[in-house]
Amino acid sequence: MADGPITDALTRNWIWIVLRGVAAILFGVLCFVTPGITLAALVLVWGAYALFDGLVALMAGFKIRMGGKPTWPLVLVGLVGVAAGITTLLRPQITALVLLSFIAAWALITGVLQIAAAVRFRKVIPNEWTLILAGLLSVAFGVFMLVRPGAGALAVVWIIGWYATLLGVFLVMLGFRIKGFTDHLMPKPAAQAHA
Repeated sequence: MADGPITDALTRNWIWIVLRGVAAILFGVLCFVTPGITLAALVLVWGAYALFDGLVALMAGFKIRMGGKPTWPLVLVGLVGVAAGITTLLRPQITALVLLSFIAAWALITGVLQIAAAVRFRKVIPNEWTLILAGLLSVAFGVFMLVRPGAGALAVVWIIGWYATLLGVFLVMLGFRIKGFTDHLMPKPAAQAHA
């Protein structure tokens, strides 16, 4: 089991991962609750979500330090998310096909970077699989969106809703798993140590 600054940074900042998961779940639920959402509204909601997710990932990337340096896969996920969110919010008139391609590219890049982060964290968190699953889900979602760009707007809302909800669940599980790892590392009170 690894120790040192990486473990300290992860265990102190688990909440950022949970916040990313909660935001994804809320976005997914919004897609399910309002399946008749117009494409224009979907563009704005997705842009706001991508911007928020990117900002949280950026904060986590700079707070979770590896070898005294920021965690670059998380920083890159954050930069991609911020760029995607800002671009989407500044150009809401983009067509459905462009939006789908944009979302697909974002999901692919994010998925690859999440898998890269999971590989780097494998020595810190034993048997880590939730971040790998989140990355694989993102890659699969991106590929599906690229292969089936002609899907109807309602189908796209449902697909995005499922993707966001599952991604959020995996991220929340990862965050609480790291928190559990933190609780496990905490020293036991003196009374228990003498028992």
